[in-house]
Amino acid sequence: MIVLKTSRELAAMRKAGKISQQALRLAGEAVEPGVSTWELDKIIRQFIEKSGATPSFLNYGGFPASACISVNDVVIHGIPGKSTILKKGDIVGIDVGACYEGFHGDNAWTFPVGEISPEAQALLDATEKALFLGIAQARPGNRLGDIGHAVQEYVEARNYSVVREFVGHGVGAKLHEDPSVPNYGTPGRGVRLLPGMTIAIEPMVNQGKAPVRILDDGWTTVTRDGSLSAHFEHTVAITADGPVILTSLD
Repeated sequence: MIVLKTSRELAAMRKAGKISQQALRLAGEAVEPGVSTWELDKIIRQFIEKSGATPSFLNYGGFPASACISVNDVVIHGIPGKSTILKKGDIVGIDVGACYEGFHGDNAWTFPVGEISPEAQALLDATEKALFLGIAQARPGNRLGDIGHAVQEYVEARNYSVVREFVGHGVGAKLHEDPSVPNYGTPGRGVRLLPGMTIAIEPMVNQGKAPVRILDDGWTTVTRDGSLSAHFEHTVAITADGPVILTSLD
């Protein structure tokens, strides 16, 4: 069931989204060679809790950390660890959620670790651009297929692949709500977008082929062909005036 949010609920989601974004930016500023993903997770948890919120991901379905931190060929759900040390040339996806006053904000960004290859930078640029093209389609009267198509068309035109097994989702009082928000689709098809809907749009884009696999820990999801993967995400509200990014500092 899709839950349309009231103005009061949207205000709470904006607060949760701002905390999520601040935590994500703090972690991004700490990204450099020699830093462990455990250290980044610690920064995120401390900031979220200091802000009067709780990390959305901690113990969610048994997930053991406050953020998903995914390096290079890890698509999503990377588990932070003291032994996972960032190196120059890596890319690291950081996915952060915060729950404030009973509502969640969810966002992700993929950061370069020092100087990265032109090919890796092109992947990051394309995935970020695809996110904002998808967001631009999140308007009343459009359908979910319009969002997915905008992402897919841009990504595939650059010979990258859209992950199919994992998609975006509704966000609200629950971290994952209806509807599912694929990063592929047909224009004019799917659920119609209405004011009050709140969704996480999150392109997951592989440099190589689309298939992924989940490692034995039950969480870490990697590209099957070992190619790099990038992940960008914002929580977005559908309003009468168009899309509003809730995971923003503005």
